[in-house]
Amino acid sequence: MIALVDCNSFYASCEQVFRPDLRHKPVVVLSNNDGCIIAANKEAKALTDIPMFQPIFKIRKLLDAHNVTYFSSNYTLYSDMSRRVMDTLQLFSPCVEEYSIDESFVDLSHIKNQDLDELAHRMKNTIVKNTGIPVGVGIAKTKSLSKLANKFAKKIPSNNNVYVVDSEEKRVFLLQSLMVKDIWGIGKKHAMRLEAKNIKTALDFANMPVAWVRKEMTVIGERLWRELNNIHCLDLTLQPNAKKGIGTAKSFGFKLTDYSLIEEACSSYVAEVADLLRQQRSATSKIEISLQTNQHSAVDKQYRNKIVITLDTPTDSTAKLTKEALKGLKRIFKPGYRYKKVGVNLTQLVNRNEVQTNLFETPHKSESNAITNVIDNLNSKYGKNKIKLATVGNRNKEWALIKEHRSPRYTTQWNELVTIGNGI
Repeated sequence: MIALVDCNSFYASCEQVFRPDLRHKPVVVLSNNDGCIIAANKEAKALTDIPMFQPIFKIRKLLDAHNVTYFSSNYTLYSDMSRRVMDTLQLFSPCVEEYSIDESFVDLSHIKNQDLDELAHRMKNTIVKNTGIPVGVGIAKTKSLSKLANKFAKKIPSNNNVYVVDSEEKRVFLLQSLMVKDIWGIGKKHAMRLEAKNIKTALDFANMPVAWVRKEMTVIGERLWRELNNIHCLDLTLQPNAKKGIGTAKSFGFKLTDYSLIEEACSSYVAEVADLLRQQRSATSKIEISLQTNQHSAVDKQYRNKIVITLDTPTDSTAKLTKEALKGLKRIFKPGYRYKKVGVNLTQLVNRNEVQTNLFETPHKSESNAITNVIDNLNSKYGKNKIKLATVGNRNKEWALIKEHRSPRYTTQWNELVTIGNGI
């Protein structure tokens, strides 16, 4: 059996853990630069006149009128809280697939069926006790069924956020209780096609002839059909595959015309993606730099461009990647524009141990593995960006993302720990 454990309104729940005064009150989390709503708890979602993904400036009065508390995104906090949830799941099984930041599949094949319901409630309660994060638990024989079970666990209040598919009767009841659009892996277009053929519930889909499913939805649809019919097809992925590309593209907090500030932002983003590159023990042979103005502005002149730099030898060196990235940035930068975003994307990744070196290239000492390792170790010990390249500069407040409503990073920064006397 497989459990799907999914955190409820994860970003908002992380904020509420350290703000008990906000329990049972509407909370939303904003996107980068406090642009729009990207997450909301159930109390906020119940306010139907507060739409998701709307620019905050358009609905600020609505939020204030409903006493909705809004936070800037705090990904450092969310990532660490996610790690704590995953660590707690390891208490119940050594085989845990971290599917996303807020959900995991857990192998429960070592548990007897009659013990699964009690275990599911114990998992849920232990996670709340250890982290403060509420979760839903769906258990079934396959990953696709456990996904549906999790959705159904949260849908009906009497389920108490737990649903275990431990019999054929429960499987049929689950499938007939959910719509075909609720099935994991069926997108909007497929759902519309199926509904047009009067296939409306998950059970309708599971009862279709497998030959029809294979013809209309290829082998991926057939695999999904088999999973819903209790035929195991999708294994747990305990070791995530190395990413084929790593990148970031963030909007500046302010529109920039000063090249030196854009250069600092670009250098910072290169350092960020290079760190991720080394974490998965990869090297890159291509780096793409993009630059653009605010395409939504009706008053600014518009410009966007990108450049791809191919390296002679794949590398994971921040110094080398930064040097090449800034050469590219200089080539695509044009004065006279107000820029909104710079992006860095690393592609053609290879295993670091399989890099084919160039006989005629002599790396600079600053690009050596020894120096890179020393810097990484110091930053790991003393904090992110304690040691950085000079090109990153120290004027990040002039270009960094706007986070006027960011909560403290309670779990990772000594100077932002919860203190008695501040209302906590």
